[in-house]
This record gives sequence, C-alpha cells and structure tokens, in this order.
Amino acid sequence: MKDYATGFVLAVILTVIPFYLVMTDALGDKSLTTLVIAGFAGVQVIVHMIYFLHMNAKSEGGWNLLALVFTCILVFIVLSGVTWVMYHLNHNMMPMPHNMNELP
Repeated sequence: MKDYATGFVLAVILTVIPFYLVMTDALGDKSLTTLVIAGFAGVQVIVHMIYFLHMNAKSEGGWNLLALVFTCILVFIVLSGVTWVMYHLNHNMMPMPHNMNELP
C-alpha cells in the first residue's frame, strides 16, 4: 500500500507542476514550456511503471525490463524514421509556381 500511496503523490505532483507552468505562463517561452512538460511526462511514465506496474530488473527475471528496452528502441526507430521521411518530403517537394493558381 505504501508504494501505491507514494506513486499517487508523485503522479499528482508531476501533474500539478506542468499545469501550473502552463496556466501562469511562468517560463515565458512556449518552446521551453513544451520541453519542460515533455520532461515531466517522461518522468511520470517512469513513476507509473515503477510504482503501479511494479516493473524493475528483478520482476520475472528481468524479462519485463528487457521488453521495455526493446519497445523503447523500436519507438525511437519509428519516430526518427517518420521524422526523417517527413522532413525530406517537405524539403524535396517541387516548389509550386506562383502563377499556377491563375486560370487561362
């Protein structure tokens, strides 16, 4: 029960701080605020996995942790590939002439 209470308190704290940052515009820069919120989200994912899903190196002989690492690697590969393809699609698109919108 102690682990669940600790996890709940950490989850609430990790939710309230980004909410406060957005509502008060405390950081002033939207890009910085977005990065800070993404950092808090990552930490909150780790808190949920440790305190609620009980994932650690000892559970099921480490297979849960190995599966998590493999999943993170796959997600990184997919996201970086999609980002690379979308950037190059945008970069390599043939520019549209300005007079293309005019009908003859």
